[in-house]
Amino acid sequence: MKQLRAFFYVQHLLGIGHLARASRVAAALVDNGFDVTVVTGGAPIAGFPGPGVKSVALPPVTSGDEGFSGLVDLKGRPVDDDFKTLRSGMLLQAFRDCRPDIVIIEAFPFGRRQMRFELLPLIEAIEATSPRPLLATSVRDILQERVKPGRNEETVDLINRHFDLVIVHGDPAFATIDKTFPLAGAIRAEVIYTGLVAAPPPPAASERFDVLVSVGGGAAGKSLVNATITAARKADNGWKWCLITGPNLPKDEFDAISRDATPGLSIFRFREDFASLLTGARLSVSQAGYNTVCDVLRAGCRSLLVPFAAGGETEQTVRALMLEELGLATVLTENDLTPEGLARAIEQALAGPMPSAHRLDLEGAHHSAQILRERYRTWSLEMGAGLGRAQDQTGDS
Repeated sequence: MKQLRAFFYVQHLLGIGHLARASRVAAALVDNGFDVTVVTGGAPIAGFPGPGVKSVALPPVTSGDEGFSGLVDLKGRPVDDDFKTLRSGMLLQAFRDCRPDIVIIEAFPFGRRQMRFELLPLIEAIEATSPRPLLATSVRDILQERVKPGRNEETVDLINRHFDLVIVHGDPAFATIDKTFPLAGAIRAEVIYTGLVAAPPPPAASERFDVLVSVGGGAAGKSLVNATITAARKADNGWKWCLITGPNLPKDEFDAISRDATPGLSIFRFREDFASLLTGARLSVSQAGYNTVCDVLRAGCRSLLVPFAAGGETEQTVRALMLEELGLATVLTENDLTPEGLARAIEQALAGPMPSAHRLDLEGAHHSAQILRERYRTWSLEMGAGLGRAQDQTGDS
């Protein structure tokens, strides 16, 4: 079996969800026998993209605000043309060094429009390569809805001109891409669902908490952090609380809230055993990001979701409400997120029934590797047949 080379681009800007999901898929590719190069462009996060892959780190950028309106470096300075030129050159060199059979671009062109300065040149380089690698886009099942005229049309045009495969990391029994992308029917590339990309089943919890609050990467959850601290301080029930702030919360803010913590509240920046802790928690309180939801579904615990909705973001709200409709979670909106509102929602969630049983496919990482190997085999045969026909026609002329 040929060892296929995969070149995987992922850019995380605010949280770490994109990076975590891509890392799980990359690990599954390695397990499937691929030689994998992962190119990252965000703030370094310990443990990602993970063992077994070759990693190329571009000069990091992050989002200037919660609305993703601009790119800044890690010191908060807007990136200039020289910075972009440097990154683009490094990305193209990494592509040439890898000589991949398959290129996977996470999110783009459905998202990450801010990275066009380097992704469009990469796509041009792919088109100019002989033999050309298969080009796939890797997206979650629920997309950010676009309101600016022409954005969806531009996405479809880029896919139809350049991409061979759209890999949707979701279970179609839960959500299909047309729910949040109205022009899905105009996509000519093959669209295939992998199942949700969840981590493997975790070991049993080493600690047990009544309320386990997590804020993903930590860059966009300060309201939940502050509400949790106050709610825990006012609680008079002997509960054990745990707050995981996320690695992106500034150190001075983390130190300040740690000093003010009530004795019943344990505060951590990050817990590698987060998925295990969920299995022993009476209630998980979190935003409704893709990866956290996958962890909660895997654990089967009660879940209170506070979807991130700043800057016009719709993806987490859609996911949270769909899960609530299925009886898999309860929802507290950001507008109702006060210490008092959070305390009431927690009490109601704990008094309610355990979540409904579900049959959602959580093996999306494993399926992604299988799909890419099989689709590459089929695609390369088709490309070879097409080349043969073209050569025959040239000979006949």
